[in-house]
This record gives sequence, structure tokens and C-alpha cells, in this order.
Amino acid sequence: MDGFAVFLRKELRESFRTNRLLVVVAIFAILGIISPVTAKYTPELLKSLGTSGSEVPIIVSTPTVKHDITQFIKNVAGTGIFVDILLPMGLVAREKERGTAAFVLTKPLTRPAFLTAKLVGLGLTLTIGVAVGALATYWYTALLFTPISVSGFLAASLLVLLSLLVYASFTFLGSTLMNAQLPAVGIGLAGWIIVSILTVFPSLEKFTPAGLLDPASQLALGLTPQHLWTSVAASSAILVVMLLLAWLAFRRQELVTNS
Repeated sequence: MDGFAVFLRKELRESFRTNRLLVVVAIFAILGIISPVTAKYTPELLKSLGTSGSEVPIIVSTPTVKHDITQFIKNVAGTGIFVDILLPMGLVAREKERGTAAFVLTKPLTRPAFLTAKLVGLGLTLTIGVAVGALATYWYTALLFTPISVSGFLAASLLVLLSLLVYASFTFLGSTLMNAQLPAVGIGLAGWIIVSILTVFPSLEKFTPAGLLDPASQLALGLTPQHLWTSVAASSAILVVMLLLAWLAFRRQELVTNS
């Protein structure tokens, strides 16, 4: 793949220069920090409201590590999806819209190298973001609750990352198919909606990226995960199919430069 290393460096420099990486890291760091903080202090806040003259008593449970992990999954893998869907929208579509894709491909840069560099840059950005969020959650969990298994939480974080990569691949496919960013986001949102509909059926949920989240929670808590490898295999297959479709579409597209 001629030009891959050079173009990847260009992508990473652009990620730093446009503050894209900084924004992603900041968002995931905030999501990671508020997960244990919310789990710890929300019950106490509700309890104080229930004892401040309210006629209706509010019954709350004692905050535990389980609540913390639930918040981590909900925040990073749930709220983080929206960052995840928006992030890849312009990776290819913007280049085609501006005509720069055709320009750079006239140099010693092949289409496989172009697309792979985009994918690796996207994967690295998400990996760094999730890693920062996970570290923040682990640190504050140890401070506010009790230290948990490093290996279990690492495995849980990898499952969260895999789920986010699958959702990102929907938008990446859209960015490859379309010449504008908004339609690319539309395809990403459509993929997310389809997955959300499938999760209504318990027998199908385990075959979607959402099916990774229960095993992630169980691993973080030191429990034996259910349908772990089924969900990993299914999500990995979806990811590969999305990327293969993106490649098949991109290799046949006619690219033009803006004069």
C-alpha cells in the first residue's frame, strides 16, 4: 500500500491541528469521571431530597461498584455513541466534496492506503478516547468505592471500544458512499436505529454491538459473562462487513478535483 505511512502521519497531524483528538479525549474523560461520581452521589442527593420536608419518602439503594460500572457503560458506550457517529462523517465525504481525494490519489498513494489510513486514524482516536475515559472511571472508582480487577475492567473497556467501532463503521460507510457529510451521518444514525430496534428482541440483541455491553459489565464485576464470544464474533463480523462494503464502494468511485 504505497503512501500509507505518509498519509497516516498526515491524518494524525490533522487530528491534532483541528483539535479533533483533543475534543474526543475531553468528552470521554468527562464521561469517565462523571460515571463513578454520579453512581456515588446521586443516591445521597435523592436521599437528602427525601428528608428535606417532602411528604413522599424517597427510597434509595446504597451506592455500590455495580452502580458505578452501570454508569460507565451507560455514559461511555451510550452517550459516547453520538460522538462516535459524528466523528467519521467527514473522513472521506469531505475529501470527495472538496476534491482533495482525487488530488492526493494522483500522488504515490493507492486507494487501499488512503482508506486504511483513514480507518487507522479513526480507530486510534476512538481508542485513545475510550482509554482516557476508562482510566478516569477506574481511578475515581478506586477513590470513591474500592479498586476493581484491572484485567476485568480492561476487558470490559475493550468490549465498549468494539461496540463503538461498529457504530462508527456505519458512518464511515456512509462517508465513503456519499459526497457530503450530512447524508453520511444519516446512514450512521440509520444503523444505530436499526440496532436499537433489534435490541428490543432479547434473542437478537446478543448479535448486535449492544449485546457486548452486558458481558462488559459482568467482566468488570468479576462475573462470568453470558454470550461473550457470540457477541464478539457477531460485532466483529458486522465491523468487517461495513469496512468491506466501504472498500468495494470506494474502489469503483470516480473522483474529481475541484477546478
